[in-house]
Amino acid sequence: MRVIFMGTPDFAVSALEEMILAGHQILAVVTQPDKPKGRGKTVQYSPVKETALKYQIEVLQPIKVREPSVIDSIRTYEPDVIVVVAFGQIITDAILKIPKYGCINIHASLLPKYRGAAPIQWSIIEGEKETGVTAMLMDSGIDTGDILLKKAVNIAEKETGGSLHDKLKAEGGKLLIETLRQLEAGTITRTPQGEAATFYAKKLDKSLGQIDWSKEAVDIERLVRGLNPWPSASTHIQGKTIKLWDCDVLFEDYEGGIGEIVDIKPEGILVKTGRNTIMIRKLQMEGKKSMTADAFLRGNPIEKGMFFQTKIT
Repeated sequence: MRVIFMGTPDFAVSALEEMILAGHQILAVVTQPDKPKGRGKTVQYSPVKETALKYQIEVLQPIKVREPSVIDSIRTYEPDVIVVVAFGQIITDAILKIPKYGCINIHASLLPKYRGAAPIQWSIIEGEKETGVTAMLMDSGIDTGDILLKKAVNIAEKETGGSLHDKLKAEGGKLLIETLRQLEAGTITRTPQGEAATFYAKKLDKSLGQIDWSKEAVDIERLVRGLNPWPSASTHIQGKTIKLWDCDVLFEDYEGGIGEIVDIKPEGILVKTGRNTIMIRKLQMEGKKSMTADAFLRGNPIEKGMFFQTKIT
């Protein structure tokens, strides 16, 4: 098929490469403009742009894809289908109407649940046992179009946002190829999402990672996993910020106050929560590398009876 691909982050790369390997004709790739990064403000290409250049595919980087001149440019390619994977801009009706088969989106959840910008992380934070990827025929709403195909993926006990991202990235590419095959053959079935209950997976920000120790240990442990590797879950002690990377839930309660270090063991630091106890196994002091609790304790004066705080005091 003649395809225009719209995508930006690493999650979208698998879909682009799978189409190339399957023999689809990628007419152009549309991705977000280059952005300066780091202290030196070095211009960095998006992962999708890097992949497109690798395969010598034309790259378009409009500041606003809804501009009439951009829409006219896309129309001149006469695509059979436009594939959108984590592009980062709203696709207008004018673009949706261009391709013969419409605009296909690969979304990292089992729609209609977890519409929005961060479905991977929120599925872990909310304690789901299963998630997946959905191929959807886009409409003017946000993740509301007809469902074409789905692929379910189990969420492992110690799944992180990073590990689940990689699983869904691979499955999304495979699902896209099967969707395009059935779409071209005329065998695909469209299933309206209707008014089914959903959860809006709002965009992540650093404030979400501030650990509230009054919450239950299971909720805190999920937050730590869901926000790994970004934006990460953090707490504070003695005026310093500490990131948490690996925790276990101990289904027992200790005497002490909320956020208090109630015991210290070689395998972890035990902290009292609103219900049950968190054992911190891996953590990172600001400006330092992440390390196991045992290694951390050898270089930092953390003792039983101290308190972790949600904010620096």
